[in-house]
Amino acid sequence: MASGRATGGQLEERIDLSEETTSKISEAFGLVQSSNSNLPSALSLLASVEKRARVGNDTPSLVKICEATLQLCKDCNDNESLLASIKNLTTRRSQKTMAISACVNKCIPWVIDMSDGSKGYVPLQVVNEEQKVIREKLVVALRDITEGKMFLEAERARLTRALAMIKEQDGDVSGAAEILQGVHAETYGSLSKREKVEFILEQMRLTLAKNDYVRAAIVGNKINRKALLEEGMEDYKIRFFTLMIQYHSHEKDSFELAKDYHSIYLTSTVQQNEDQWKEALQYTVLFLSLSPYSMEQQDLLHRINTDSNIDKLKTCKETIKLFLTKEIIAYPLPHQDELEGLNAFSMGGQESNQHWKDIFRKRVIQHNIRVASMYYQRIRGTRLAQLLGLSGTELEKEISSMVSDGEVYAKIDRPSDIVRFKQEKGAEAVLSDWASDIKTLLNLLDTTSHLIQKEKMTQ
Repeated sequence: MASGRATGGQLEERIDLSEETTSKISEAFGLVQSSNSNLPSALSLLASVEKRARVGNDTPSLVKICEATLQLCKDCNDNESLLASIKNLTTRRSQKTMAISACVNKCIPWVIDMSDGSKGYVPLQVVNEEQKVIREKLVVALRDITEGKMFLEAERARLTRALAMIKEQDGDVSGAAEILQGVHAETYGSLSKREKVEFILEQMRLTLAKNDYVRAAIVGNKINRKALLEEGMEDYKIRFFTLMIQYHSHEKDSFELAKDYHSIYLTSTVQQNEDQWKEALQYTVLFLSLSPYSMEQQDLLHRINTDSNIDKLKTCKETIKLFLTKEIIAYPLPHQDELEGLNAFSMGGQESNQHWKDIFRKRVIQHNIRVASMYYQRIRGTRLAQLLGLSGTELEKEISSMVSDGEVYAKIDRPSDIVRFKQEKGAEAVLSDWASDIKTLLNLLDTTSHLIQKEKMTQ
């Protein structure tokens, strides 16, 4: 043993207890090998050296003693002593961070499968109820130790995943979701980008499993969409948008569903599988047809229309052509049954299926009203209802809805049964248009006169 005052730039005095540590550890293991009942004596023997190493700043020896203490408890199958030792060693006054980290990392393989090929958070398999209880107690104890310690962020994340899996296996999905929500993995610097994304995806999955859709949307916003576009992130991208499809299906947001399926369609791994990209593209076209009219919706329709793969899906090609052509669409569509037969159409059960059928008819009617407003300034309501195949009451209801949403301009004169699609201009607007026309005409005359004069001068 060598000791002395701090020298050579050291901030604290350090005592070298390596030889004594090795001797005491061997002696402690010898006591336990002779009889498991000697475990308290062996732990007391190591405790005295642990204190001296901790106070004397001999961190390497301190780490060895902590690991040996836990190993002794494990070898004796004394789980109560193991839990007590973990708590005592990690909560000692002025305990070194390396010693705490060593204790946690020593115990993790006893509760989590760390074998080659494992994910690093799957709980070890147990054969009876007693082992199951002990495993859960140890995971909870280790999580308590890692709380608030930045140098154990990665370990805390893995232990939390393991505990959530244990809860889910027991059928407590709500409890598993609450446990996982307590960890803000996106702020953990010690986790890789892939680990963060995987952790957040698991949070989303569990929150959706317990039907907490508001929190699922909040958690989903934590994932950077640009990170999912990077090479090697294809599986995470598909998992993420599959979960978002589940959320948007509940919200019945058809345009977001179309964007989700389109994002899956654009994934490189999906493009290599014909069955997968065909399904994703079919669902994209289906939900675009169900989406309300907007510039973004029209842009996506035009982009898909120029995609070479759309030619391989005749029904989808014809559907896009109908909604992009400024002509009245006859309802039902020629391929209506085929579209309604897609799995995504009835994904939410009978109620959802009926909802999308009603929306489909509504989108066709809205398209037809927009087309009519382009070709008619004013038209009789009975004639328009005849063209669109609607009753007068339903026509008035749809026009009122579209006017309220700002999609078209229209005024209905009920006594005269006239629908006006062109806004009547006031006196000031007419005068402004006239002045603009006169200005344009005078500019043309001035330009023409200048050109004539120029031609005469060159002769």
